[in-house]
Amino acid sequence: MEQEVEIEFKNMLTPDEFFLLSNELSLKEESFTTQTNHYFDTPDFSLKSHRCALRIREKNGSFVLTLKQPHPDGLLETHQQLSEAEYSSYMNNEKFAEGHVYSILTDLGVDPKSIVYLGTLKTKRAEKETTDGLLVLDENQYLSVIDYELEYEAKERKKGEFEFSTFLKQYGIPERKTLNKIQRFFEAKNSEL
Repeated sequence: MEQEVEIEFKNMLTPDEFFLLSNELSLKEESFTTQTNHYFDTPDFSLKSHRCALRIREKNGSFVLTLKQPHPDGLLETHQQLSEAEYSSYMNNEKFAEGHVYSILTDLGVDPKSIVYLGTLKTKRAEKETTDGLLVLDENQYLSVIDYELEYEAKERKKGEFEFSTFLKQYGIPERKTLNKIQRFFEAKNSEL
């Protein structure tokens, strides 16, 4: 099992802001890689009610199950590598792989056997290391939506917040309240029903 606390700041971007930052950061088309997030919850959204999220990230032929839980400094992420057979099982709403994520779900009172696949979000992502963190530019496609986002992964909350705010001001980008990807996915899914 691998766990980490993710300290991350996000800001939605307009297409023009996205392309401006791509150019300013020298991120060419080949700088971007594609990853696919598959989202899961129970039919009555038990994970959402616990402020948790469950996804499988498919990238470069590997599959990682991640449970995100609230943490005082950000989000506690628990990662579990999946085989292709386990991945297929999840996508077909079959058997849930036992392991650390299964145990945590059980401890939360969420029956892992009731977890179902809800949908997919594809991301074209480019990353740029900074002195104290990681800048990430994402173009996301899900349902009938395309959106653009800037993320900053920091080592420490207060300093990261200052650096992120300073970066946005440097490029004249207003700070915007930004939901995380799974929240945006759910909003779009609900509006399509």
